[in-house]
Amino acid sequence: MNSKSRHFSQDQLLGKRIASFLDQGNQQLSYEITERLRASRTRAIASRRSTQFELKHADDAQIQPNGSLRMLFPSKARDIYSLIVSFIPLICLAAGLMLLYEFHNDQTALELAEIDSALLADDLPPQAYTDPAFVDFLKNKTLQKD
Repeated sequence: MNSKSRHFSQDQLLGKRIASFLDQGNQQLSYEITERLRASRTRAIASRRSTQFELKHADDAQIQPNGSLRMLFPSKARDIYSLIVSFIPLICLAAGLMLLYEFHNDQTALELAEIDSALLADDLPPQAYTDPAFVDFLKNKTLQKD
């Protein structure tokens, strides 16, 4: 413990020496430069305070062979819970895909039923729609209406 406190006091001594050296050089600077340096120092300290994280001691931590850290929990219930929770996104994805598949099939069936009912209710036989001359007739008829 003494070596750490001695090391820390040496760091403080070095810091004070550097600060006094900078203060001596600061007296030779103009007022504008001094104010800009003060503002920069204030911004740097403010950003340093906002990015500092609070460190906490982790009890029951184990380092895994692959280099990762694993926290031990008091019971196996936590592991089972984690396993169940990890499968929830997969279950939601599968359910969503099944719903999309059913919706798409229903939409396709409705569209086909609408086409079939239009063909059956029409006066023309279905073979007329496959005749190229009839298609040209329909195109010319729609162009004449415009």
